[in-house]
Amino acid sequence: MTDEATPTADDGEIHALFAGAPQTTEFRKLRKRVVRQTREAIEHYGMVVPGATADQGGRGARWLVCLSGGKDSYTLLAALTELQWRGLLPVEILACNLDQGQPGFPATVLPEFLSARGVSHRIEYQDTYSVVTDKVPEGRTYCALCSRLRRGHLYRIAREEGCSAVVLGHHRDDILETFFMNLFHGGRLATMPPKLVNDEGDLLVLRPLAHVAEADCDRFARAMGYPIIPCDLCGSQDGLQRQQVKAILDQWEANSPGRRQVMFRALMNARPSHLLDPKLFDFAGLAAASEGAPAPADFGEIPALR
Repeated sequence: MTDEATPTADDGEIHALFAGAPQTTEFRKLRKRVVRQTREAIEHYGMVVPGATADQGGRGARWLVCLSGGKDSYTLLAALTELQWRGLLPVEILACNLDQGQPGFPATVLPEFLSARGVSHRIEYQDTYSVVTDKVPEGRTYCALCSRLRRGHLYRIAREEGCSAVVLGHHRDDILETFFMNLFHGGRLATMPPKLVNDEGDLLVLRPLAHVAEADCDRFARAMGYPIIPCDLCGSQDGLQRQQVKAILDQWEANSPGRRQVMFRALMNARPSHLLDPKLFDFAGLAAASEGAPAPADFGEIPALR
């Protein structure tokens, strides 16, 4: 990446996804930051399979990039496309939108957007909305079941298209919110990992925006004028618990700017010996190095834990 002015699509130095990009210094810095952080996450978590090439039948060289039409997935597609365009991401990108049959979903927006910009894509229609509304009791949110059904179809599409990875647009703030959701309500220290293998063991699930702030995704997509499709067309919103966690994080950030990034860095700096999980650290086998230390008081034989 250089410090030169952002080129236009007409000069052949940039992908059509960036046609009409603002020429301001502020946007250029934003774009460079998003792309740099995406590349850092890809490299840091080993998302590209070493040695994978297109002549291996596409396995290991093709990613199914999931596009919902929200700000995050547009930013994901743009960042990955730029890295590929500049020879920094040796994979083939297949954008995919799953139309789940929500009332009012603008079915033509994404196909027209992708076709106009020459992005290889697949649009799939599966009416999971009817399934969800039938199964979920009135008053409950649809998000959990909707997500599981969507993920199943995306895995199937990835296999049909010869893709080795399903690529999602979750960003840094999603990861932080999920961590606190698990902490406050799940009783565990866990979050969305940037890279995992699905239960069947045949596909990777990747989150290249793991280091990118939600605010940057929002500013980027709006500055580019991408046609945003709202995520609440079904009338359901993610649960109140997540909204509460997001409000807490917003307040912390307002009181101490940069707090989110500090907390995120903590997720990258875990110390099992300073937590309480004996499955992660052998507390029972831990002993002082001095053999001449006084023997502890004799409380008798300690029974084995079962």
